[in-house]
Amino acid sequence: MTWTVAAAARPILQLVTDRRRHATLTGPASLDRIVETARRAAEGGIDLIQIREAGLADRDLLALVTRVLSAVRHTAARVLVNGRTDVALAAAAHGVHLPASAPVASRVRRIVAADFVIGRSVHSRAEAQAAEADGGCDYLTFGTVFATTSKPADHTIAGMPTLQEVCTAVRLPILAIGGLSRERMPEVAKAGAAGVAAIGLFADASAGDAQEMRTIVDGLRMAYATGVRG
Repeated sequence: MTWTVAAAARPILQLVTDRRRHATLTGPASLDRIVETARRAAEGGIDLIQIREAGLADRDLLALVTRVLSAVRHTAARVLVNGRTDVALAAAAHGVHLPASAPVASRVRRIVAADFVIGRSVHSRAEAQAAEADGGCDYLTFGTVFATTSKPADHTIAGMPTLQEVCTAVRLPILAIGGLSRERMPEVAKAGAAGVAAIGLFADASAGDAQEMRTIVDGLRMAYATGVRG
């Protein structure tokens, strides 16, 4: 049976890469760390890996995506490329994640296989409803829910009530993003989100092994379940 976001067990967990997290590493070393983090995350049970590496030359991004796909090929993880459908197709990745500023997802849906995963970032109920009405997306990420080091200090924080509002407004699975932690997973579940997307939550374990990542993933799933039961 083909894996789909709609049918995936909750919570759906997505690792978002960011080579800037590895401040002590430069050039190929930072990309090596991304590949290793992706491998450990996939072996630890992560569902989706979003390669979000702005500023890389096209050939370097393609090479990175290809390496990540090779590193996780023995796992169930799906690899998505942020904003670059062309690179995703060239690398035979599992899908693409569209920024809020990207053209509508239905344009992408017309040229990809049925099992190609398409996600999109949204920042309001109106954006989420528009994305759902377009019909091309499999899931949406919504945020920034809590303050995070990945965004400037003056970046708008949506908060949990707005997350719940967005989850109620659409049927598409919503992944919360921004400042997420194990302690906040029950709140995420109660708000109706299908899971979370995160950078630091997973990247901070990149120096560990797959078992450490498995412990993080299992902890997030258990915490989410308490919110569902509550």
